[in-house]
Amino acid sequence: MTDKLNELTAAGVAVWLDDLSRVRLSSGGLDELRREKHVAGVTTNPTIFAKALSDADEYNWQLRDLATRDVDVEEAVRMLTTYDVRWACDVMRPSYDGSEGVDGRVSIEVDPRSAHDADKTVAEAKALWWLVDRPNLYIKIPATEEGLSAITDTLAEGISVNVTLIFGLDRYSAVMEAFLTGLEQAKANGHDLSKIGSVASFFVSRVDSEIDKRLEKVGSDQAKSLKGKAAVANAQLAYERYTEVFSSDRWKALAAAGAHPQRPLWASTSTKNPDYRDVIYVEELIAPGTVNTMPESVIHAYADHGETRGDTITSSYDAARKVFADLESVGVDMDDVIATLEREGVEKFEASWQELLDGVRKSLEAAAKGTGAPNKAAKGNAKSAEKAGGA
Repeated sequence: MTDKLNELTAAGVAVWLDDLSRVRLSSGGLDELRREKHVAGVTTNPTIFAKALSDADEYNWQLRDLATRDVDVEEAVRMLTTYDVRWACDVMRPSYDGSEGVDGRVSIEVDPRSAHDADKTVAEAKALWWLVDRPNLYIKIPATEEGLSAITDTLAEGISVNVTLIFGLDRYSAVMEAFLTGLEQAKANGHDLSKIGSVASFFVSRVDSEIDKRLEKVGSDQAKSLKGKAAVANAQLAYERYTEVFSSDRWKALAAAGAHPQRPLWASTSTKNPDYRDVIYVEELIAPGTVNTMPESVIHAYADHGETRGDTITSSYDAARKVFADLESVGVDMDDVIATLEREGVEKFEASWQELLDGVRKSLEAAAKGTGAPNKAAKGNAKSAEKAGGA
């Protein structure tokens, strides 16, 4: 049988898993995906952790210890999540070493409630970097306006960054600017640029979900004919900007000092509309130097019936621009779409974080009372967290 994921990897797309749990770690499932499905990285978010902590007994011993120590819920969450991420970093270390530090990365997100507070974001990024203490860690920082300076300041400390919640082209350009500035400052601070990594997580399926809703409201035949086209076009034009920035003289100077480029990472790549092909956000976004982070279901779907047709991005720029011209002509306000998606993205992760806190609080209380299986108390909270989705 053809190894479709190997073909995808050979086309320049790094396959990453958008999920993590202690069950996946303890069962060897993550290592199996690394060895057999070409998975070369892992991303996490508050929703993923909320679900993981509600579904397994593997956390019980740690919850009991934390409860015995009277640890507050905020510290407990960080102890639980950084334990898993540290373990995952060790599992992915062969990919990190084999790729000379490009892949094999595992991401953990700063508290999303600090998304609009640059100082708190940087402080937490530094704390997480210290807590996990693995060279193949990424600290996820939301690409809010306030987050841009936090990205620069975190990179300047020699800390690797996964910039998340990018929806629009102009914000993506600002993220790349923050990356370049951060590396320049890191170099001035004496850091080894070859040890600093970064990806820019450009969200995909949520763009179609929001725009399709607006096109349906417009209701014309022309509007309906544009459904399912915006997300891919948006990402394709993001890649165009990536190639421009990372062929500049400014970048070449950093590359000469050992820096790795900040790769575009396609996030939220599971289709939300069942009418769309389940691997469309993989097949239509193939180009060298990219990352596609997928839920395990999408990884298996691509392994079964994905089609790697070579580069599906760089020949599509004109068609992508036409999609946006057509969207404007039917009255879709892209600036409002992007602003809405960013606001809702932060809100969803804040809600998931709060439900994670609530679930762990109940589990700690159950552990302190010795009622057994303390994490089961969090299951109700995690159900709504899971619905929040995201990458």
